[in-house]
Amino acid sequence: MKNPLRIGLIGSKFMGRAHSNAWKKAASFFETPLRPVLQVACARHRHSLEEFAAQWGWQQTETDWKKVVNSPDVDVVDIALPQQLHYEVALAAAREGKHIFCEKPVAMNSRQAEEMLRVCEENKVVHYLNHNYRRTPAIAFARRLIDAGKLGRIFHWRCAYQQDWIVDPAFPLTWQLRAETAQAGPQWDLNSHAVDLAHYLIGPIATVSGLTAQFVAERPLADESSSGNLQADALGDALGKVTVEDAALMMVQFANGAVGSFEATRFATGRKNALTFEIYGSKGSLKFDLERMNELEFYSAEDADGCQGFRTIQTTEASHPYAAHWWPPGHIIGYEHSFVHAAVDFIEAVASGTPIEPNFASGVQILKVLEAGLESARTQKQIVL
Repeated sequence: MKNPLRIGLIGSKFMGRAHSNAWKKAASFFETPLRPVLQVACARHRHSLEEFAAQWGWQQTETDWKKVVNSPDVDVVDIALPQQLHYEVALAAAREGKHIFCEKPVAMNSRQAEEMLRVCEENKVVHYLNHNYRRTPAIAFARRLIDAGKLGRIFHWRCAYQQDWIVDPAFPLTWQLRAETAQAGPQWDLNSHAVDLAHYLIGPIATVSGLTAQFVAERPLADESSSGNLQADALGDALGKVTVEDAALMMVQFANGAVGSFEATRFATGRKNALTFEIYGSKGSLKFDLERMNELEFYSAEDADGCQGFRTIQTTEASHPYAAHWWPPGHIIGYEHSFVHAAVDFIEAVASGTPIEPNFASGVQILKVLEAGLESARTQKQIVL
């Protein structure tokens, strides 16, 4: 692969901004083997696209994603689109030999994800699925502690992902609330992150029992041209049916015998983006809260009597994953930095020709768990994976 690495971004909303920032910062703070170049940005609406490209420094613009995928001036196709569009773009990109950096959830169902994986493997392209929370220093350090045996045998995983942006029944019927464009509600959008973290920290899931709830059945139709960053305007007084769940819960058993729970909801009033997990083992425990993302709470049962208790580790030391590339110890980083870390790891994978995780294979396994949760909620039966 030649230097530089030319990026073709498809999508210019929330994730388009996050990805643009990541590509711009990657080589400035890390010694990357290839230098990412913001070659071309693609979106449907020309005027807003031109503003976006000028703001972030994209060299070219295009309103037809197929021209980006087919361009000889593009090495990487960055898919920063809603999930209903991932499948077609990813297949076309892989067949053109483009490496793929793709937002989550990977696809609308596991069958699509399996085909995306197959075509990528047939064309020998690097494929990455951006569950970026793995790449926060605290969570990456949690993995180190688990791998080092600091928790011993793991018994429990407890996770909740809570937001509140649709509590108001007057919030419009955006694409996230319709099954034809979103597949599911927080089970897909939020629990995809949670299941990825569980796979990363605990291991594969063997059985799933699910429960879903819907609290608002109809909403005003949305003006999709106004939607973005979890906001939208209503078209008028006309209502449409909400066809996804508003909350989803799962109880699982992992292949290693541990048991776990997942809660995903957009009706947790006061919670804007609260992702929390707790892990309990025979030698110790861990707690994480994304709203305090630089901190990891650790309990060691091997501490001396009288000294045991949860300690807060500020994961900003040079010894913590990724942290040495940013600021002096104690100087915290934010949400956007996890995208930079993902871009850096992806660049290194492309340069070396080695796989990166999570990828489309990871995405297949995540969607099978999410599908099992919805099937269990529908049938009121436990699903064995």
